[in-house]
Amino acid sequence: MTSDPGAFATYYPTLLRYAAVAVALAVLMYGVYRLLRWLGVKREAATGVTLVLPWVVGFLAFVLFPIVLSFYLSFTEYNVLWDSPRSLEDPLFNYKRALSIKVVELEEGQRPLQVLGVLESPSPDTVRFRELDRIRWGGKTYLVGATDPYFLKAIWLTLRYAVFNIPLGLVGALCVALLLNQKVKGVGFWRTLYYVPAVLPAAAVALLWFWIFGPTSGLINSLLKPVYSLLDMQPLGWFTDKDLVLPSFVIMGLWGVFGANTVILLAGLKNIPTELYEAAAIDGAGTGTKFRHITIPMLSPALFYNLVTGTIATLQLFTQQAFIPTKREDGWFVNWFVYNEAFNFGHMGYASALGWMLTLMIVVLTLFIFRSSSAWVFYEGTRRDAGGG
Repeated sequence: MTSDPGAFATYYPTLLRYAAVAVALAVLMYGVYRLLRWLGVKREAATGVTLVLPWVVGFLAFVLFPIVLSFYLSFTEYNVLWDSPRSLEDPLFNYKRALSIKVVELEEGQRPLQVLGVLESPSPDTVRFRELDRIRWGGKTYLVGATDPYFLKAIWLTLRYAVFNIPLGLVGALCVALLLNQKVKGVGFWRTLYYVPAVLPAAAVALLWFWIFGPTSGLINSLLKPVYSLLDMQPLGWFTDKDLVLPSFVIMGLWGVFGANTVILLAGLKNIPTELYEAAAIDGAGTGTKFRHITIPMLSPALFYNLVTGTIATLQLFTQQAFIPTKREDGWFVNWFVYNEAFNFGHMGYASALGWMLTLMIVVLTLFIFRSSSAWVFYEGTRRDAGGG
């Protein structure tokens, strides 16, 4: 029986590596400083470059290098468990494997795998089309097959989550901001309370909601137990029920949007000149008219910012899924799907291609939001300059 080496002995190698990195950075900073001074750079400029050097090294090593490497690996076949990157005869094979879809007619007695066939592959592994869905039309049955139906399900789940979570989050944050903008006693306490979700760790929030939605001893099912008994029904499965996975994540997602988003919208409300409301009141405008023609246009830059950041964050949902396990058949979010392909299944090349497709999807949606902003976002300074005032 081995004895416990103790915390210090366990973490000693890690601490030693940290110390070695710190010493190496210090030597590098000193060398760069002396070089800049030798080249005639002023003391202030040399000091500034030296102090920013650790960030530059971290950016190159942990941001730029992984981005470039993942782009290269997306055109290769690479299993991190037992292989080294191998070039593919078709460099776009990983992308084709992710998005290939086939529709065929299914006749009586035929098996789906036999009808769908395989994808022509430069890889030694056979890539089969698998059933994604069945469509009945005109008395015939058609099979919709995909080489990776789980990835398509992940995209579908992520997009549906975004469709529900982003609008509900914006509307909810706006309503809370309007309430916190009222001049009532104790409003500072409520502002602090609504900001708390923004500072809580995402992992702790995920575990909290996993307990709340627990199928047997969860808080919600315990509160609804009399209702279940009255209706003679089983407790809801929430995260374990494929029909309730999406609603459960949407409800949990709304918890986080009331923090930072509400603060940003509240700041925007505070920045609206009261003279506009006073002038509208003199003209006989009601509350609804003021909200539609003053509050929303003046608040549109803040809404636009929240929409862009919310879209990017929603499509990259990861931590919640990592701490709340769901079945792959019921759908994983794209970011979690990419992580599993890379580190659990070992398909690093394929996962890199999936990651770049997710990046492209985020970029396209973000650009669409930016292009549409000219039709609904009001910038007071721009309009004033355009009017010559």
